[in-house]
Amino acid sequence: MPDPNQPTRYPRGQIAVFAREPVRGKVKTRLIPAIGADSALALYLALTDRTLQLVQHSGLAPVSLWVSSNPSHEYFISLCNKKGIFVQEGADLGQKMWACARAVLAAAGTDYMLLIGTDCPALTANYLDSALAALASGHDWVLGPAQDGGYVLLGLRQANPEPFQDIEWGSAAVLAQTCAKLDALGLQGTLLEPLRDVDVAADLEYLADLQPPLPWP
Repeated sequence: MPDPNQPTRYPRGQIAVFAREPVRGKVKTRLIPAIGADSALALYLALTDRTLQLVQHSGLAPVSLWVSSNPSHEYFISLCNKKGIFVQEGADLGQKMWACARAVLAAAGTDYMLLIGTDCPALTANYLDSALAALASGHDWVLGPAQDGGYVLLGLRQANPEPFQDIEWGSAAVLAQTCAKLDALGLQGTLLEPLRDVDVAADLEYLADLQPPLPWP
């Protein structure tokens, strides 16, 4: 585990990672009909490991982990400094993301943040660097589009609930609806290159060509 006190390239930023407690049958549920609950859990763990290794070893910005429940779960403790693990708060994904953004951006010394999940093994340090650089240069927001119409990354300089309200989470309209909300607020931002996340059976073919490979059964 990297030293949380080590200097980073963007010390005024923070990378917040959203994750679920790794419970069989409760993660990657849309993949269970295709690969079974055991393989879905194994894939979830591989994706989460990859994401946390990336953000923690990139040296880009301080990292926090926001979990659906049980912040003392041994899996989370094995990957992160316990002081950097927080519980998501809210009734739906939008409320949880808003609560996270509000808390992170209210913290002393933090001017901007990235919020990512663990579904996108295509994320790279360069991709995260581009997002943080955009925020550091003054952009109000940055979005990393997902090829399915959602997004794999959201970066913000201001905490505002609007981008998280009345969004059809899980649909192909998420990115467009979020951009419309940000535009309505008069905020200036940028879109990064679209990436593919892993949510449904059709996404599994993509893993075969992923470099570096994702180790899972």
